[in-house]
Amino acid sequence: VFGINVSFRVCMFCRFPSGNLSGAHSSGAQADAGALSRAAHTAAAVALGCILVLGFAGNFLALLVFSRFPGLRTPVNLLLINISVSDMLVCVFGTPLSFAASVRGRWLTGTHGCRWYGFSNALFGMVSLVSLSLLSLERYSTVLGGGHSDGSRHCRARLAVAASWIYSLAWTLPPLLGWSSYGPEGPGTTCSVQWRQRSAAARSYIGCLFVFCLLLPLLLMFFCYGRILLAVRVVRINRSSSEWREGRVLLMVVAMVTGYLLCWLPYGVVAMLASFGRPGMVPPAASLIPSLLAKASTVLNPVIYVLLNNQFSRCFLYMIRCSSEAPPTPVHLMLPSSRGVWLHAGAPLTEDPHTAAAAAGSRPALVLVAQLETQSAT
Repeated sequence: VFGINVSFRVCMFCRFPSGNLSGAHSSGAQADAGALSRAAHTAAAVALGCILVLGFAGNFLALLVFSRFPGLRTPVNLLLINISVSDMLVCVFGTPLSFAASVRGRWLTGTHGCRWYGFSNALFGMVSLVSLSLLSLERYSTVLGGGHSDGSRHCRARLAVAASWIYSLAWTLPPLLGWSSYGPEGPGTTCSVQWRQRSAAARSYIGCLFVFCLLLPLLLMFFCYGRILLAVRVVRINRSSSEWREGRVLLMVVAMVTGYLLCWLPYGVVAMLASFGRPGMVPPAASLIPSLLAKASTVLNPVIYVLLNNQFSRCFLYMIRCSSEAPPTPVHLMLPSSRGVWLHAGAPLTEDPHTAAAAAGSRPALVLVAQLETQSAT
């Protein structure tokens, strides 16, 4: 995760150059204690290759399903599409460069390529992070914030997508304009923000980045999903169905927060240690692992946020069976005029909202959990 200011490192198997391409280290920065061995570079290349293949395939399939079935393009799913797009861009513009560098044991595209890699990966990764937090806010406002028309929810989702890109650009452009800088990190096979710069400007940027781009989204997710879970536990009209739905929602929430913490928190902690800790505190091998975990989010996101979606799963199965039609059985349908009414899979869908509400009222219904389950499914 950190830049290296050395000329050559003698490894167990061969010698790799790992100079600082940006020349942006402050005078207090010191060289790392040692670079990676050939075996470690090979292991990193294998990990990056797996992340590249799985991340590209997973996000490509997710976007393909969303394009084939327009009914899936709900307000919440617009944010999921945004996450898949940003993760796909990481797989296209970022991971291949770091994979090639790990195969060769050194950075291959020079100073400008390093800066582009650092900026693009920071931008796309931050878009994904911000979208995840905005997704939690969208679900919170939909479930607990009262009724909204479909038009207003779609408009709000589009604004959230635009806001994720604007917010991310606002925090990733400054290193290109002089507030900190982009350069090599870890063993010199990836590039990012120069965490080891000791100037006041660089440290202020890193501190703001940690607070506003990692800690704040995490706190927002904890607040929104915590309130949703509390609401689900309190409302128990139909005990058996509510327990099943509560378990499903709990699984989704645990997966979301765990994936976020697993992928991004180690990277943020190591970056803060590199910026404010003593020089040489984190060796190159240890700094590379959080970087790999952050890139692994491109693999986990399609699984957690898409493949656990019932509607998406059915559409995906239909697509791989070479069928161009939508699934015949409606899954988790909601009428626009009666957002809190759960329609069972076997219930007929009627054009009259009052008739549909009367039919649903003859069965046990759990208004809040039904509404939340639909949001979890979408």
